[in-house]
Amino acid sequence: MMVELSANARVVLETRYLTKVDGRVVETPEEMFRRVARNIAAVEVDVYGKSREEARQLEERFYEMMATLQALPNSPCLMNAGRELGQLSACFVLPVEDSIEAIFESIKHTALIQRSGGGTGFSFSRLRPKNDVVRSTGGIASGPVSFLKCFNAATEAIKQGGTRRGANMGILRVDHPDVLEFITCKQDNREITNFNISVGVTDAFMRAAEEDAEYDLVNPRTGRPVGRLRAREVLSLMVKMAWRNGEPGIIFLDRINRDNPTPHLGDVESTNPCGEQPLLPYESCVLASVNLARMVDGLEGGSINYDRLREVVWLLVRFLDNVVDANRYPLPEIERATKLTRKIGIGIMGFADMLIRLGVAYDSEEAVSLADEVMAFIQGEALRASQELARERGPFPEFERSRLAGGPPVRNATRTTIAPTGTLSIIAGCSSGCEPLFAVAFHRKVLDGRVLVEVNPLFLQIARSRGLHRQELIDRISQAGTVRGLDGIPEDLKRLFICAHEVEPRWHLAIQAALQRHVDNAVSKTVNLPAHATVDDVEDVFVKAYRSGLKGLTIYRYASREEQVLNVGTVGGEVAAARPSEGLVPRPRPDVLAGRTKRVVTPSGTLWLTVNEHEGRPFEVFATIGRAGSDLLALTEAIARMITLCLRCGVPLERITEQLIGIGGSRSVGFGPGRVLSVPDAIGKSLAHDYLETGGVAGGPTPAGQVSIFGLCPACGNASLVQQEGCVYCVSCSFTEC
Repeated sequence: MMVELSANARVVLETRYLTKVDGRVVETPEEMFRRVARNIAAVEVDVYGKSREEARQLEERFYEMMATLQALPNSPCLMNAGRELGQLSACFVLPVEDSIEAIFESIKHTALIQRSGGGTGFSFSRLRPKNDVVRSTGGIASGPVSFLKCFNAATEAIKQGGTRRGANMGILRVDHPDVLEFITCKQDNREITNFNISVGVTDAFMRAAEEDAEYDLVNPRTGRPVGRLRAREVLSLMVKMAWRNGEPGIIFLDRINRDNPTPHLGDVESTNPCGEQPLLPYESCVLASVNLARMVDGLEGGSINYDRLREVVWLLVRFLDNVVDANRYPLPEIERATKLTRKIGIGIMGFADMLIRLGVAYDSEEAVSLADEVMAFIQGEALRASQELARERGPFPEFERSRLAGGPPVRNATRTTIAPTGTLSIIAGCSSGCEPLFAVAFHRKVLDGRVLVEVNPLFLQIARSRGLHRQELIDRISQAGTVRGLDGIPEDLKRLFICAHEVEPRWHLAIQAALQRHVDNAVSKTVNLPAHATVDDVEDVFVKAYRSGLKGLTIYRYASREEQVLNVGTVGGEVAAARPSEGLVPRPRPDVLAGRTKRVVTPSGTLWLTVNEHEGRPFEVFATIGRAGSDLLALTEAIARMITLCLRCGVPLERITEQLIGIGGSRSVGFGPGRVLSVPDAIGKSLAHDYLETGGVAGGPTPAGQVSIFGLCPACGNASLVQQEGCVYCVSCSFTEC
């Protein structure tokens, strides 16, 4: 069976998933799916004593499910099944106990996990607060945030199996004495870059906030109260920080633990990096996602094929339970904890595509009803499939002591999770997770350096079927990125093809809440807010999330990252900028600065670039080229002066180089060893090469109708990183940090 994949899906597979020898791809996508199917089906023989013919038949079913893109397992499974590494789990939670020995043991374990391709979550709530006594040394403790930075630094040094960058979740309870420091620890976006952070909130705290009451801060070393804070002021600080740059998120610990199936094994204190998988210490989980776009028959006004959906869900339960046995765990503690509960997580992708095929707008009561209906069906079938598997193989070992005891035995303590599917959805050719469309059109950078406009294939199909497909219309959509506000497009299509930043927060919450009602674990989703949203708007979302029964929440206010001070873009007719630039005051220049001058070859001649530094960072720039009095020299000097002004006003160098790199000139193919395009391009590349990790990679255009939120993509160099499903994700080349 030939797998039908988009060109971009093949690029993603070749870059990150397919087997390579000496850097050369030696595996096809079909061979990858076959490798995975064979490895997971072999468990039937090796562990459960089935015949080889039964395993072969199951292998064919597994292969067909993946090759037809009806469902896909998590990335580590696709990457590692049937290969030497053999680590198949996506999510891990590690304990962080209150001793130096335990802390650095966890850091070592983190390195082993991330090297194998897994993401890790931690609760730092057991660590004694800053300035508390350390009896063994007579000193004072440095507190959870200092050790959070140690874990962050360790991740920075780890290359995740050469395929995935390290991702972490850091959680601190709201009643920890250091909670205020934790809430603000990422106000500088250049700090703690390898962690998502969330505050673990309790029911008691939310009640205190509602009543404007105080609550106790408890020293975890002694278990005794050591102070009090006004709950509403703490919530306000969380809200202000989230309004500013999207962090921290919020995790509702009591709600998570009410659904903890094995409380006798301990309380759930943390989740995986994107928040959808609460786990006990040392537990891991294997995940898979059903492509709902493939569960609909018809293009416009189609219908859900529930028979096909049932078959896929049942097959996934067996597939993932086999993964628990096939897995090669990075630590014996993880294998032991994982097999005690045998947690699996079946989720969804292509939800927005499903709605479009059904003719239903994302921001509608009908969409909320469908979310409830479809996830209830998946939940029910996953439970029945796990019960059937328990009759065949026995329930999970801790079943009799679990909250499920007394009912029908089940093989897996949890069965459903809605995870981010940033890369999986590209392979499957569908929308991501349960999110709305990111855009109707955006730019993709292909391997030969060309940048192609990619328009949503469903929109193209419907446009052609209605006789609307005209190049002039496609060009306008490509410029805007959205169909809202464009003439010549029927109103029903404008409603159907709504983008994430156009969906009101209440609909994001309503969809997430409808799904969460039928999910054992949690839902990874971002509630998008427009750039003009207020702090009160964010607080309203946090409070409604709690009242709606969510287990956690991530928000992102469009264009709120502080690095984006000078970026302005248009989205759906709305001008978005992080904040006004008025009031920026240049730092005074010290009397003495040291620097260096370098020679740079450009298409316009030799550029002499001088950069003076202050505290190890660029502070001012001087540039000369050509003869005195020339227009070229004047323009070059003007660029250097503006760079200096930006630097002295605190504009991050990343933002400056992003604006310069890629500016073309007369030599469109580049000039010299660095393929310099122009004088501005030369200055930008030189600064990036000397001071940033990007190495001066030339950037391409941002997604159509969008502006960069998180800066240059480390994979393709484009200014096209966005936040989606709690992940940083490149819409140009599909790089993701999750």
